[in-house]
Amino acid sequence: MTQLAKLGVISAAAMTLAAPALAQDDPVAAARANIEAYSDIPEFTAPGEPFDARACMEGKSIMTIPASSAIPFVKTIADHKGELAEQLGFEHAQWENQGNPTQWIQGMEHAGNNDFDLISLLAGADPRFFEPQVKAAQEKGLKVVTSHLTGLEIPAPAGVDANTAIDYKQAGKLMADWTIVQTEAQTNALIIVSEEALSTDSLVDGLTEAFEKCPDCTYEIVNVPIVDWATRIQPTVQGKLQANPDINYVIPIYDSMSTFVTPAIAISGKRDSVKVATFNGTPFVLDLIREGTVEMDIGENLDWIAHAMLDAEMRLLCDLEPIVDSKVPLRVFSAENIDEVGNPAEASEGYGDAYVAGYRALWMLDE
Repeated sequence: MTQLAKLGVISAAAMTLAAPALAQDDPVAAARANIEAYSDIPEFTAPGEPFDARACMEGKSIMTIPASSAIPFVKTIADHKGELAEQLGFEHAQWENQGNPTQWIQGMEHAGNNDFDLISLLAGADPRFFEPQVKAAQEKGLKVVTSHLTGLEIPAPAGVDANTAIDYKQAGKLMADWTIVQTEAQTNALIIVSEEALSTDSLVDGLTEAFEKCPDCTYEIVNVPIVDWATRIQPTVQGKLQANPDINYVIPIYDSMSTFVTPAIAISGKRDSVKVATFNGTPFVLDLIREGTVEMDIGENLDWIAHAMLDAEMRLLCDLEPIVDSKVPLRVFSAENIDEVGNPAEASEGYGDAYVAGYRALWMLDE
């Protein structure tokens, strides 16, 4: 293969850029070690000090604006936040939307006009699209926060009051490392991203850093905006598989994209030669591992995320130290351990239950 053939391609316009290659003694061994470190049930780490959540949240209210209510991963987290708020005795509302920034703005205006105390922009609802509305809400006395939006290394965007982050960069590394192990460092990957989501920056950084350590790995990055997933992902993947018959992995960086990726692979007659590695741990995608149409999913416990995001938001409303690192762990799921998530898969299965007792103790619910 020529050096030119080892170029990555970025964006829907298919601009080419070199996928840097750094000589390594054994990229497979390094990748395998990283995968193994994230293959067991994770431990609970408290993100902060205990506080009386029920007492301090009395009379307060939170509006969650998810990136898109049509994305099962995001919808599940928002639903779980609502269930927790009900247990804690305060109001939580969810602004249903289809991923359009205009709809996010409508949700913010509704919250500002209806005496909410905090607006939570969840998992992709990006305040850079509506910075004036962020400021307007803050002038009315609301807190505006982003959660599950950025990697740990990215500062809070657009003047929000707080940003609770996820280790997206490590998730990106794990996706790449999985393919490196499975192909013996001969990955030829099609990576599907949504550039408007800030988390994409960290995920892509992790992917490209890992692939830099694999001299014979190649990749192409294609952007499909969230609002276009249903119409553009499948034909895009089919076209790329036809144009490049050497592709051996499709990496949809958000696993709900798999709804449109796996049919494209099947229609192309590539199920035996093209595998899917992805990230998020959405239950229906975990079930696809059991079915054999997805090979690996880096899971996050969606109920754990809901606990962590709500914990950070309550602390802000209770005048406690803001939380940046949510301490939400990652776990690699494949055919080897998929039975641990239930059948059908459950959002909170496969991660142990230490976090449930951990948050109850943090929120002083058993005292």
